[in-house]
Amino acid sequence: MKSPLNPARVDFVTLKLFCAIVQSGSITKGASECNLALSAASRRISEFEETVGMALLDRSVKGVTLTHAGHAVMQHALRLFQGFEQLSNELGEYSKGVKGHVRLWANMSALTEFLPSALASFLKDYPEIQVEVEEQLSGDIVRALMDGIADIGVFAEGPITTGLETHIMGKDQLVIACSKDHPLSKRKSISFEECLAYDFVGLNRGSSLLELTSRSAEKLGKQMSLRIQVRSYDAMCQMIAVNLGIGVLPIQACAAQIKAMSLKAVQLEDVWAKRNLLVATKAGINHSPATKLLSQHLLG
Repeated sequence: MKSPLNPARVDFVTLKLFCAIVQSGSITKGASECNLALSAASRRISEFEETVGMALLDRSVKGVTLTHAGHAVMQHALRLFQGFEQLSNELGEYSKGVKGHVRLWANMSALTEFLPSALASFLKDYPEIQVEVEEQLSGDIVRALMDGIADIGVFAEGPITTGLETHIMGKDQLVIACSKDHPLSKRKSISFEECLAYDFVGLNRGSSLLELTSRSAEKLGKQMSLRIQVRSYDAMCQMIAVNLGIGVLPIQACAAQIKAMSLKAVQLEDVWAKRNLLVATKAGINHSPATKLLSQHLLG
C-alpha cells in the first residue's frame, strides 16, 4: 500500500503551474504563464504525479483535462491559494484604506445594466481594491464560483445554485423585440407560445437566455425556429432590425439599442419573462474583506 502524500514534497511553484495548466488547457500555455521552460514544466508535473502516485492530467493532441484525482488536487490547490490571497488582503488593511483583489464574473445583462454605475461608486470609495471583471455565461459563472476561480458572480436565475449563497440584486424583464415592419409590431403584449410561429434570432448555445427560451418552448411541446445565432445583444438587435427574425431580450439592458434601431419591444405575458438577477458567492467559506465589501455594495 502506498504511503500518504507528504506535503513537504509538494511546492507552491508546482501547484501554481498545475492550476495554470488546467485553467488554460495546455501545458505550454501554463508554463508560459509561470515563466517556466516547457521541459521544466513537464518535468515538474511528471514528478508531481509520481509523488501523488497517480495521473492527474489526461493528455491529448487537443490539450489536457483533469482526471478524477486531478479534480481533487485542483480543488485543494485553489483553496490554498485563496487562503494565501485572503491573508495578503487582511495584512494589507492599513490606514490608507482597504486593499485587495476581487474576481467578479457577470453575465451580459448585469454588465450592461447594473454593474457600470455600481462598480464606479464602489471603486471611488475603495480605490485600492482591484476588481477583475469577466463577462461569462450564467452556467459558467456558477461553475467558476464552485471551483474557486471567481469570487463573486452576478447572473440571471436559472442555473442550479446548490452550494452558493445567493441574493436578489434586481429584476430582469424580458420582451420580444421585432422590427417596426414585423406583424408583431402592432401588439402591446404577447404570449411566448404565439411567438413560436415566427423565426427567431438568438444568442449562441450555452447562453442562459437561450436555455430558458428553448426549455419554455419544449414545455409547450414546440421548438424555436432559430434562423441565426450571435454572440451579443447588440448583434441580435442588428439582425432583428433587418427582419431576420424576432428575439427575446432584457429590456433594461437593451433599451438604448432598441431605441437606436427603431425596434418595437412587445411585453411577454409569461411568468418566466420576469427574472431575478442574482449576486452569488460560494457558501461555507470565509471570503476576503474586499469580496465581502463588494458583495454588500452590489446589494445596496
